[in-house]
Amino acid sequence: MSADLEKIGLLVGLEIHQQLATNKKLFCRCPQLETDEYPIQFTRRLRLAKSELGKYDPAAVFESSKSKIIKYNANPKSSCLVEYDDEPPHSLDSDAKATALIIASALHSSIFNESYVMRKIVIDGSNTSGFQRTMLVSQGGYLDVEGQNVGVQSICLEEDAAKLLNDAENVREYALDRLGIPLVEIALAPVSGTPAQIKKIALTLGRLLRVTRRVARGIGSIRQDVNVSVAGGGIVEVKGVQQLDQLEKVIMFEAKRQHGLQIVAEKLAHIDIEKITKDDNVFDLSEFFATSKSKIIQKSLKEGASIKALRTRGLAGMFGFEPYEGVRLGRELGQQVRFFGIGGIFHSDELPNYGIESADVEKIREKLELGKDDGFLIIAGTNEKIDFAIDAIINRIKDAKNGVPAETRAATPTGETVFLRPRPGSSRMYPETDIPPVITSNEELEFARANTPSSWNETIAMLQKKYELNAQLAEQIFDSDYLDLFESICADKKNNPNFVASVLCSTITNLERRGLDASLLKPEQIAESFQMLSEQKIAKESLEIIYEYIMSGKIKTVQEYIQKYLHDVNDSELEEFIGKIVSENANAIKSQGERASGMLMGMAMKSLRGKVSGEKINKILTIKIREIIDS
Repeated sequence: MSADLEKIGLLVGLEIHQQLATNKKLFCRCPQLETDEYPIQFTRRLRLAKSELGKYDPAAVFESSKSKIIKYNANPKSSCLVEYDDEPPHSLDSDAKATALIIASALHSSIFNESYVMRKIVIDGSNTSGFQRTMLVSQGGYLDVEGQNVGVQSICLEEDAAKLLNDAENVREYALDRLGIPLVEIALAPVSGTPAQIKKIALTLGRLLRVTRRVARGIGSIRQDVNVSVAGGGIVEVKGVQQLDQLEKVIMFEAKRQHGLQIVAEKLAHIDIEKITKDDNVFDLSEFFATSKSKIIQKSLKEGASIKALRTRGLAGMFGFEPYEGVRLGRELGQQVRFFGIGGIFHSDELPNYGIESADVEKIREKLELGKDDGFLIIAGTNEKIDFAIDAIINRIKDAKNGVPAETRAATPTGETVFLRPRPGSSRMYPETDIPPVITSNEELEFARANTPSSWNETIAMLQKKYELNAQLAEQIFDSDYLDLFESICADKKNNPNFVASVLCSTITNLERRGLDASLLKPEQIAESFQMLSEQKIAKESLEIIYEYIMSGKIKTVQEYIQKYLHDVNDSELEEFIGKIVSENANAIKSQGERASGMLMGMAMKSLRGKVSGEKINKILTIKIREIIDS
């Protein structure tokens, strides 16, 4: 079944979070520096507190129920007492403020003369203080997308969160390198359209940010949060969309999921779900399953878990009902409990299965006194977690009658989404008392207007002209993560810009598509390889081999490749090697003539690739082939 996006009333609002390329963090003087060395570790346990309005934020309540210990890893080169929450924030970084004002000006947004830093409650551990500092810079404005204006709701300047390293059952671990890096958050007005049209909006906004030359580039430097809704449903916020191709898949999946949940709600309309309560419908089946053949059940029992069943009157067939492929109420419930450290649930619509046999199912139905229209759920977990999980299941079943609950979800690499937490409410924001109001002067406004960047088309045209690139290659290098590196490599005019752009945009991308890790290939290694190429210390053909070895983890540096794999071939050795290939294939040359050169070139390159330039090999090979033909 496919979804008619216009008929179901799909609306999508984008929130773009872009790191700024400043030398310092937002509220301290620490540099933006990533490292794998963390000589400092400390732990915290974040506790739930009421907001200044005297209310608990629902997202904070949910995170608090997990009772996790938070472990932080820090390097004094990239973080200080401000990140540790042991010292008040310093003054706002002026470069970050100037960049936010330039971006607001480029989006025709109304900039405030006075802004106030707020605290946004975040207790998943990604902020040591339990909140994120953010300030509203401007409101209103628009983004021009091929002649159509997309509204801008707000532009904020805020600090980035810590980087998640590991999330185990009881301990969540972060690194503080990223915490405090300046971010600009741009919230666009919701629009209707296809996923491809939404992707075009995100691409246009990303390009506008990049033409400022004041934003960070690279994986993780820009993230899209997507607010998705269908007619009559709650707004679902999807976090962590990092790739534009992933964005299309996420929107399509959410459209189907949300419309599917509305279809489920229609089927639940005449069922009295309110009768499903914890007091009357929860049964302990630990003893019953003591002799079960299910390996999953036995593993849970050995780990000290209890096995409980939840009776669900009138819900037979509803947990497995699938209006769209992969969209089921049973799957929604399973995702809810995983966030309490519980692997999942079994429901009556999928049993017998997983080692639970037909006879077991019948005995369970007898024990729970079920009729033909009734269903049940089985859940395993420790006593301190299972009660929270059962409460969450009951609440989610009752929410299902209302269609799509407003919640926050996380994007998966495959373009689907999984439950993350309830959506935060208005109680999560309150004033930052350690920072005075931020005044924007007329001089700062004038600076922002004067430095509003050229359009993307004008920027591409200038890039083409300066480096003599064709339009396609100019677009590719501009949209890549390597623009600054490209210009740095080409600054001394020792490397051909077209070749450099091709390697950065095609060679590295092709290696990524083969499953190699581009994060292992650092900018300084790429720059060094082109420097050595310009000095004729390596051949052009060496670059792909070097990058392949680094991205596969075989080596770490260019110098390591040279020491291990690159052995000089002098002219006499080269002549002798190519002469041997030609003499061994003399008959093929006599029958095919110069057409044999392609085959022989392949033979030579198989052994000499990366050691001698292809141009030099081809020159010698051509001479020796001509000698055979002439003789």
